Amino acid sequence: MVAADVPAALREYRSSQTPPGDFDEFWADTLAEARSAAGSVTRRPVETGLVGVTVSELVYPGFGGHPIRAWLRMPVRHEGRLPVVVHFTGYGAGRGAAIDDLLFATAGYAHLVMDTRGQGDGGTVDPGFEPIAPSGFLTRGITDPRSYYYRRVFTDAVRAVDAVRGLDEVDPDRVVVAGNSQGGGIAIAAGVLAGGVRAVLAQAPFLADLPRATSATPTYPYREIADLLARARGLESAVRSTLAYFDVVNLATRAQAPAWFSAGLMDDITPPETVFAVHNAWAAEHHIVTWPFNGHDAGGSHDLEGALGVLAATVGRP
Repeated sequence: MVAADVPAALREYRSSQTPPGDFDEFWADTLAEARSAAGSVTRRPVETGLVGVTVSELVYPGFGGHPIRAWLRMPVRHEGRLPVVVHFTGYGAGRGAAIDDLLFATAGYAHLVMDTRGQGDGGTVDPGFEPIAPSGFLTRGITDPRSYYYRRVFTDAVRAVDAVRGLDEVDPDRVVVAGNSQGGGIAIAAGVLAGGVRAVLAQAPFLADLPRATSATPTYPYREIADLLARARGLESAVRSTLAYFDVVNLATRAQAPAWFSAGLMDDITPPETVFAVHNAWAAEHHIVTWPFNGHDAGGSHDLEGALGVLAATVGRP
């Protein structure tokens, strides 16, 4: 559903992005390889001083079997198996501190927040991979889809869903994936590629409609790609070919779970048309909330209040 006051240019906008011919095979092979890698899930309680929420560090095997760290937050009082929110974070943020972001756990849900490899405080590393330019993660390995940074990150995200489904306290049939900005893009990837999730919540998702995003805004992080191509003009074809495998617009066409999007119409980091591109391509039930005078926060706390309502409607109140 789209609000009537949204400009027609956004309501009707479609990306020029199309999936590569081997798109489905690429992702099926990537995930099969990751799921066959060695490694087990471990869990360690963390002392926080919190009263109503327990926190544990969960470590699970991600891409290549690499150890991926996550915070698992649980309400102290609960009965039976809980619905769970698997949460992904913004660009450069990592998982933060153990006592950060208590919204979902205090609302009664299990909450797993993935530490995005190489980002944040360095708790989860990206072994053996370095950027080809002194910019950021967005250009790391960008000339080949098999070496691209987000192949590893999207795989880590799917494996986070796999890991949380194996926990005794969690209902494996009531998994929701969520995130803002980069986290929203990762949530879309996990929601489509993991299969069987109940809902996708994506605020101002990054990595959407990359042909438009990388040319429409001079703002970082997308500017990292422009900076690279301004110096290395001969890489443009390879870069665009790689990005097609990771553009969440292409993943949206394979969606089976309902999705809720939000967009700030004054967003200069993820332009609103790129959010509408993934919304309009979504193959399952989809909704979008727009915030006319907001930017990249996409409604911030007010939008998160709506997210709690979506959780209650899709996986129930704990």
